[in-house]
Amino acid sequence: MTANQQVLILGGSGRIGSSVAADIVAYTPARVLLAGRNPIAGEEIARKLGEKAQFVALELDALAPLHSAIAQSNLVIHCAGPFHHRDGRVLKHCIETGVPYLDVSDHRSFTQKALQFQTEAERAGVTAIVNTGIFPGISNSMVRRGVEWLDRPDRIHLSYVVAGSGGAGLTVMRTTFLGLQHPFEAWIEGKWQTVKPYSDRETVTFPSPYDRAGVYWYDMPETFTLPATFPVQTAITKFGSVPDLYNYLTWWVAKTWPNSWLQNRQVIEFLSTVSYKMTQVSDRFSGIGVAIRSEVSGLKAGNPATHCSTLVHENTAVAAGGGTGSLAQLILDGRLHKPGVWPVEAALPTDLFEETMQARGIKICDVNNA
Repeated sequence: MTANQQVLILGGSGRIGSSVAADIVAYTPARVLLAGRNPIAGEEIARKLGEKAQFVALELDALAPLHSAIAQSNLVIHCAGPFHHRDGRVLKHCIETGVPYLDVSDHRSFTQKALQFQTEAERAGVTAIVNTGIFPGISNSMVRRGVEWLDRPDRIHLSYVVAGSGGAGLTVMRTTFLGLQHPFEAWIEGKWQTVKPYSDRETVTFPSPYDRAGVYWYDMPETFTLPATFPVQTAITKFGSVPDLYNYLTWWVAKTWPNSWLQNRQVIEFLSTVSYKMTQVSDRFSGIGVAIRSEVSGLKAGNPATHCSTLVHENTAVAAGGGTGSLAQLILDGRLHKPGVWPVEAALPTDLFEETMQARGIKICDVNNA
């Protein structure tokens, strides 16, 4: 790894993109090029990050400038969400120019598009890892630890709870409501079954300060990448918010509002804006942290066993930056090279995951029952 390396972060002036940039500046000597549409925010973030950071105004639809910026970089990180309507142009440019690629995508449709480039990336020798960040991202690697601890995994139950805005911006609010638009397929008891978003509430016990919190089915990429990567019969992915009032409001929208409303961009923008304003008030009381609980059940030494791991972080956006930044560090250092397009759980070895999390002070606690 050298100081001459450059990392291009698309969406670098956003909350998640700037958190990824901060992690890279802290843990590598690489220069960071923050690309975005907001020069005021972008230049202020670059100033705070110091001499290793620079902002450049860049539109994803400006194909020639985009291709040029990618070609001049040693790594590209796509943080320009929401990813629901994004195509694979950034990944395609990376493959064509031989540049490694990471993203913080969090939607099934985008992940499916990205995975279609598997053969092209493998032939080009390009490492491309999707769904990095906190969830999906760190959460997926927590599941991998559980799968590897067991002799025969059978069931994955992955739950998240986020306090208020999570320290993220308006884009994350849009992502939440866009995820309510359609029922989705989940791998349950060895077959794909249709699930309604924000249904089947469960109360899950997380570490303090979240304790017992409500979580619901939610359409995330790991709902289908985890059973594709690991030989399990069931993969459950559920999400919830704190305060619990937000859960009930989101459930009410998902349950009662017509699909035509939820597929209207103006409605999504209205819901996102109102929710963000609400969290700006509640964040003062709830905080902006995140908790993850990964539970993998199966057999160990011929007996039923469960591997349970948990994580708590006081700032969701910072944790997401650490998840993506740790992968960037490993790629720039030449320690992670896996040509093709992969979800993070299929690309990141557990020993490297644990090493980078420990270096960042992100603590994962295990409670195993064998």
